[in-house]
Amino acid sequence: MVQAVVVIGGGALSTRALEAIRDDAVLIAADSGLDHAVEAGLRPTVLVGDLDSISASGRMWAYAREVEIHEHPADKDATDTEIAIERALQVPDVRQLLVIGGLDAAGERRLDHQLATILALGHASLAELGSVRPVLGSTALTMLHPGRRSVLDVEPGQTFSLLALHGPCGGVQVTGARWPLHDATLTGTEARGMSNEATDRTEVHVASGVLTVVVP
Repeated sequence: MVQAVVVIGGGALSTRALEAIRDDAVLIAADSGLDHAVEAGLRPTVLVGDLDSISASGRMWAYAREVEIHEHPADKDATDTEIAIERALQVPDVRQLLVIGGLDAAGERRLDHQLATILALGHASLAELGSVRPVLGSTALTMLHPGRRSVLDVEPGQTFSLLALHGPCGGVQVTGARWPLHDATLTGTEARGMSNEATDRTEVHVASGVLTVVVP
């Protein structure tokens, strides 16, 4: 059976994020992600991070339900989300990874946190997974590792973008779009893949590099 794992980061979770979660997925909370998960009716079984932002009630919830807890020092080189991703890869037979996070208490997003999550999802350790998808706020993304392809969950007329955020991407192909691509190369210093438009069955493939697909 294909095993799905969901990493839940900080911030209130959007409807789009919650709808992306499989019923049988293993749920891993990163620090205050546990508070937002519980508020949304989710029940994580693993909690990781330095636990500097989780609420006291969230800690008690985790203790009372014997959640598997991995507390790390505050002085560390990895983000809580990166630690949660590492733990996700230890789940037997994991093939699908979904990372969800929302808005902070002020209703804003920390751009550095968002970028750090996107960059972490391009790590080579995730290349063998069948799918790697973050939903950040209400924006859905797909990280296509080398040799991967994806049929996008988009309707005709819907906008999507392709970004080479992790370095040059070669052999990029896009079908079912207003502006198809065939064996194209995208780099991190151009916006040629921005604001394409789905027509029917939209499929994206990348031969080399890690391609970020964004569906606003």
